[in-house]
Amino acid sequence: MTINISKSSYIKGLQCHKALWLKFNKPELSEFSTETQKNFDTGHSVGDYAKDLFPNGTEIKFNPKNFTEMAETTENLIKTKKTIYEATFMKDNLFAMADILHKNKDGWNMYEVKASTSVKDYHIHDASFQKYLIEKSGLKLNRIYIIHINNQYERKGKINIKKLFTIKNITEKIKPVKEIEQNIKKMRNILKLKTEPKIDIGTYCNSPYECDFSSYCWKHIPEKSVFKIYKLKSKEKFKNYYNNIIKLTDINENIILNKHQQIQIESMISNKPYIDKKIIKESLLKKLKYPISYLDFETFMEAIPGFDNQRPYQQIPFQYSLHVEEKNGKIIHKEFLANEKTDPRLPFAEQIIKDLPGKGSIVTYNAGFEKGRINELANLFPNLQEELLEINSRIIDLLEPFKKFGYYHPGFNGSLSLKSVLPTLFPTNRELDYSAIAIHNGGEAMEIYPKLKFITDNNKIIKIRNDLLEYCKIDTLAMVKLVEFLKKL
Repeated sequence: MTINISKSSYIKGLQCHKALWLKFNKPELSEFSTETQKNFDTGHSVGDYAKDLFPNGTEIKFNPKNFTEMAETTENLIKTKKTIYEATFMKDNLFAMADILHKNKDGWNMYEVKASTSVKDYHIHDASFQKYLIEKSGLKLNRIYIIHINNQYERKGKINIKKLFTIKNITEKIKPVKEIEQNIKKMRNILKLKTEPKIDIGTYCNSPYECDFSSYCWKHIPEKSVFKIYKLKSKEKFKNYYNNIIKLTDINENIILNKHQQIQIESMISNKPYIDKKIIKESLLKKLKYPISYLDFETFMEAIPGFDNQRPYQQIPFQYSLHVEEKNGKIIHKEFLANEKTDPRLPFAEQIIKDLPGKGSIVTYNAGFEKGRINELANLFPNLQEELLEINSRIIDLLEPFKKFGYYHPGFNGSLSLKSVLPTLFPTNRELDYSAIAIHNGGEAMEIYPKLKFITDNNKIIKIRNDLLEYCKIDTLAMVKLVEFLKKL
């Protein structure tokens, strides 16, 4: 039986033939991530907005049980309509749906809508496959376009669709028919195999997409491997791997590593932490002034800006947690979580100015993020600019003593994120256990907050808001405990 190759299958096949074979032969090994689902949701939302660039079109309803009917409906509409959304084509066991087909006085043009902020190389392959199939089905296309988000657009009042999107003519970049046919032939031959193709892991495992078969294909890689070397370029990691240098103990004097990487490897092989007290003091402890404020933000991003003075994919702060430590050891906690139905930025800015002490150090983990958001708020609200920038002047980065390898623990396994450091240093502390709460990381918080405004069940809203507060509180409590830990060293 010949398998239908869809547009998405074609792109997967270009990325990795093994992934394509697994998709059809061992789909149970696939791990569909929440990030993938989030990207799909964003894509659908952006696609719906882009239809307004070509209004009054007719949409082909998706019917996974009858693709043939969708293709036949498209064929009939082409005879009478000027604009078709999700135009569907099937021929020779190839399948694709074009986001927008639009006919003008010169003939038919195809528009593919992407949620990205620029044209990517794989978009060209994507569109090339569709053009090939559409013309194979008998419809001549004049021009091919990519519609993508304009990240310089700033909303003022009602969404301006024409400014929100950028339309790029990629007709001259479309791949030749011969190349597409050769690719399809190779993929069909791969899919005929009774056993999975012997294809090793490579940089393509995460490009252009993170592969949903990674856990299966990477299962032979030990936990402590060259892939965990801190800030080693991906190209170098694979160069070592292909030379059979996989475990950290395989590394020899011919491998060029910087000082921090050498410290990390020695620590992980010996299973002992590395400590440089001077770096801990100079990069953090000597800078601390009471009262010490431990601060953490949560933000969300939207492809389609929901508020005035907001750009696509701009980080919008909606929540913070704050622990304030006095010199006598007393600690108080304050927190803020914006109303999900309104622009959170002004109330966020006003409240953080009120809640932070007027003096002392402000400790964050990876300070560039918080500083960046405060700078954006200062530019947005000139009347609060002086107070907000004064906050920035007192921020100290708790990541510094770890980044400079004042302290490195083998349990970090090449990552200095809070989610790696905490369980390593406080494995039995239930207060700092993200796995024990409903929201486990910033990505989940970022995803769930914008959805609150669409929820009508008040009890569910209260539950989610409490979960968000609980999560963010752990981040700043963790910083309190980390500074205590570094002081004891």
